[in-house]
This record gives sequence, C-alpha cells and structure tokens, in this order.
Amino acid sequence: MANVVVVGSQWGDEGKGKIVDWLSEQADIVVRFQGGHNAGHTLVIDGKTYKLSLLPSGVVRGGKLSVIGNGVVIDPQALLNEIGTLEKQGVAVTPDNLRIAENAVLILPLHQELDAIRESGTAKIGTTKRGIGPAYEDKVGRRAIRFMDLADLPALPAKIERLLAHHNALRRGMNLPELDGQAIYQYLAAVAPKVLPYMDSVWVLLDGKRREGKRILFEGAQGALLDIDHGTYPYVTSSNTVAAQAATGSGMGPNAIGYVLGICKAYTTRVGEGPFPTEQKNEVGKTLGERGREFGTVTGRPRRCGWFDAVLVRQTVRTSGISGLALTKLDILDGFDEIQVCTGYKLDGRAIDYLPAGELAQARVEPVYETIGGWKEPTARARSWAQLPAQAIKYVRRIEELVGCPVALLSTSPEREDTILMTNPFET
Repeated sequence: MANVVVVGSQWGDEGKGKIVDWLSEQADIVVRFQGGHNAGHTLVIDGKTYKLSLLPSGVVRGGKLSVIGNGVVIDPQALLNEIGTLEKQGVAVTPDNLRIAENAVLILPLHQELDAIRESGTAKIGTTKRGIGPAYEDKVGRRAIRFMDLADLPALPAKIERLLAHHNALRRGMNLPELDGQAIYQYLAAVAPKVLPYMDSVWVLLDGKRREGKRILFEGAQGALLDIDHGTYPYVTSSNTVAAQAATGSGMGPNAIGYVLGICKAYTTRVGEGPFPTEQKNEVGKTLGERGREFGTVTGRPRRCGWFDAVLVRQTVRTSGISGLALTKLDILDGFDEIQVCTGYKLDGRAIDYLPAGELAQARVEPVYETIGGWKEPTARARSWAQLPAQAIKYVRRIEELVGCPVALLSTSPEREDTILMTNPFET
C-alpha cells in the first residue's frame, strides 16, 4: 500500500480534479500541500459539477478527511465562500471532515491589492490577482500572519504592525495611502471564530493516521512547470509545485510518499504569460481550445493550446520523480488526420533535449516535431483498451517511450467512470 502524490506534469489545468476524485474513493485522507485559491479543480460527479479552488477534492466524497497543509496560503473569506457554495450544493464541510494547518499563512486583502497593482503594470506575469505571491513573500520574509495567530487576538496588533512596516513602505513608494492596522485587526477578529474550528496540528494528525495504516492522497495545485525553482521562471507560481513539496507542505517526511502520479493532457495548454514552445496560434490551437473547453476554472481566461511536448513532460517526470502518468483528454484529438509531438528542441541551431532555465533561452527554443497518424474512430467514453482505436493506442505508447514513464491510467471524458486503469497507484 502506497501513499500517493498527484501533481500536474505540465503548466496546470491537466484534469487533476477528476483524477484526484477518482483516486479519493480509495483514500482515507486527501491533503492539499501548496498553492492557494488561484488553483481550480472541476469535478463532475453523477452529472453534478463542483468547482473547487482551495478545498481538497475529497470534501465532495462522504467519509473522507480533507486536510489543508502548511504549504498552502489561505484567504479566510475565500475559504468561507467556498464552504458556503458547497453547502448550497448539498455538501457539508465541518471540522469533522476538514482540518487546516495551524502554521498555514493567511492571504489578506492587502495582498490582493498589491498583486492587482503589479499585474496592471508593464512587468505583469499573468497571475490571478488573488494575492498568492505577496502572501508567500511575507511568509519568506518572516512577517506573515498565520492561521494560529487568529487564536491569540491580544498578540495580533503587534504582528500586524510588523507586517505593515513593510507594506506601508511599499505603498509610500507607489504613492498609495498607508494601511490602517486597526481595520486589518477588525477584519481578522471578525473572521477568526468562523475558521478557527478547523485548525489543527496537521503534521501530528497525519503522522498518526499514517501509523494507523490510513491511505493518504496528496493533491497538488498548478503544474510542475509553474514551480518557483524548476518552472519557466519568472512566469511561474510562488510555491513549489513538484512532488517533493507534498512532504514539506504537510509536515510529513519524504518516506511517507510511495507513488507519484503525474497528470498530463494528450496535448499541451498554458494560461498566462511565458514561453510555450509548441503553442499553435492557428486553426489547430483554436480547435483544441474549443473541443477541450479550455477556459480557466478560476479566471475564465482562455488557455493557450498546442501539441504535446514530450521534452517538457520528460523533464517533469525527473524533477517530480513521477512513477506513472495519468493521460487526460485523449478524446480531444479524435478526428485529426495527423498529430504532431515535440521530441526535442533546437536552440540557436543546436539540438537540445531539455528546456533551458534561462528566460531568454526558453523564448528562443524551436520545437522538433514527429508526425503520428491520427484516428477517426472516437475514443470518448472508452473504458478499456479494447475500445480504443489502434492508432490511439500507438499514440499513447509513443508518449510513454518519449517521456520515459508508463501511462498508469487514461481519461477519455470528464466523467470519473470513463477511465482506463493500467496500474493502481495505491496498490504498488
């Protein structure tokens, strides 16, 4: 029995929500370990659609414990709004099925305002303007307000003053009015009793559950190519999104991780700014976007679309230690006469087999494509290999060869039942 980490192996939006929901049926606990409410997961269960941004996908499954780890940054009001939305859909979120790490950092309105100001300038990188980056900056700067601080209101004014010593200096430099510490205190004091019932020492909780033999599913947000260290910097998110963060962001040791499942689309998409070697700014890209309904769950922004990039996925297989892939949206490629797959790059005329770390070099790489024959028969809603066209199977097998990793399961529609399982991650 293995505890499983699910990570995106591209730039996010790979369909992690469905896969996590599919796996959560076998898990006892689902843990979010990084990111904030800038991530979006869409789940379709019995024809009903749930859109989650901050809460772990396990909350929509009865009998599961959901945990938000210390690696996550939390907007208290967004948390309460999401809980309220689920309650209207008939899903009860209580301290019995949700726990939040006491040492998780809070996102405040001042973080959102700063994020929006930066994105309105010429140096924008395409954030969701939800305050994620500024909150992580305060965490690293050792001036953040943490979840546990809400339980000690008398000590809070001094911590707010420490925070504002930094932020008001920034605001003076941008010719903005300084912030009032009392207003921030009143906001936090009002929200505290609503969220504190969920607080826990998550690392202790998870360690105990692991020793009891419970199955733990770690749910990542965004994708490995948005990792602050290993992604397409500076067009990345503000946290580590690779699988190793599951340990750091939950308080569990690395030996708690048994299997890493990397989610990737049968093609490639990206939201926001930054390099995208296989992007198709043509009819192909438009077709992929329309068929795949490629719009951001959180922002509604259209996603940029392109052919499958084996170079990038091969790279994330290594940086995340991916054991097996969950290949999603194969059905979107139905009907293409030919399909292109990027197998390598050229940089200034020289062949390379990885994406360089430098921003300027990333922008200059040219994809080298291999052409694979398409298929006319539908793969949509296939639930076994026997139902797949031979050419679709050939495409999947070629992806395995190029990225150096087996496909553990295949998704052929948003419905959880339309899944072909080759390897059960929990039983490896």
